[in-house]
Amino acid sequence: MVKLHDSYKRLLQIYTLSSNIIGTPLLASRFVPAHQNRHEIRFKTSGAGERALQERQRQHMARGLPKQKPIAGVKEVIVVASGKGGVGKSTTAVNLALGLMANDQSKSVGILDADVYGPSVPKLMNLKGNPELTDKNLMRPLVNFGIPCMSMGFLVEEVAPIVWRGLMVMSAIEKLIRQVDWGNLDYLVIDMPPGTGDVQLSITQNIPIAGAVIVSTPQDIALLDARRGAEMFRKVNVQVLGLVQNMSVFQCPKCNHQTHIFGSDGAKELAQTLGVEMLGDIPLHLNIRETSDKGQPVVVSSPDSPEAEAYRRVAAAVVRRLAEHPR
Repeated sequence: MVKLHDSYKRLLQIYTLSSNIIGTPLLASRFVPAHQNRHEIRFKTSGAGERALQERQRQHMARGLPKQKPIAGVKEVIVVASGKGGVGKSTTAVNLALGLMANDQSKSVGILDADVYGPSVPKLMNLKGNPELTDKNLMRPLVNFGIPCMSMGFLVEEVAPIVWRGLMVMSAIEKLIRQVDWGNLDYLVIDMPPGTGDVQLSITQNIPIAGAVIVSTPQDIALLDARRGAEMFRKVNVQVLGLVQNMSVFQCPKCNHQTHIFGSDGAKELAQTLGVEMLGDIPLHLNIRETSDKGQPVVVSSPDSPEAEAYRRVAAAVVRRLAEHPR
């Protein structure tokens, strides 16, 4: 019986220590011998004890996280993300980058395609080939429309599937970030993969990010995932600059009748719920699809079109938000 009692005491000590480290309340009474008064066990949950516990939690978390290190030559990093695929995130990222430069030609902008499994930037920017190496063994980005670009698509065959596990993907992302000669950039736009997985965490934990742009269609199912994406950035202390409502309305080229195929104002309502800004609406337009497929993004191939103007407005809103909330 004495040994059993000692085992209970030791088990209780271990669980109490675990509670102090991870901050999870434990039902200690389950591990108290029947003859012991349950009210003898106390957990400090307020005042100085709670503050000390929070500080210990912060220190434990900090130990496990990598130190953020800026990308050489890059002033501000903007990530373009979505909770799910198929909402036009990559098209938005490319036209946002071009819009940033179109609005202020004194600014230099680059694009990093972080979607390792499904790189779209080579097609959208009409770029092919392998990066050259500098004397320092850094990759030189491929350039079109005045924008340097780096993508996994430049390093593998166009139709080759990338069948990698997480550690290999993380290594590839690290190389795309650190082993590229970006020169001097005012903005680096990162086209993130869809979802909230390893790549997103790796990027947000390793480099300082000025802000995140969330892209979604007005459709309910897309908005659910967009909200998850926004909440993820908040958890990792990255400010959400706002939402872009893509494919917001279709206008018939024959009669100009407008149809909200994916619903209307869904992203606007989500922005209000999250307390973030609505950066702009991008229409569902044939011109955007055709120019993207040709590798001639609408901002440069049809600069006077309403579609190009919509992207430039989004770019202007992003710059304003960065100025209002510098990191």
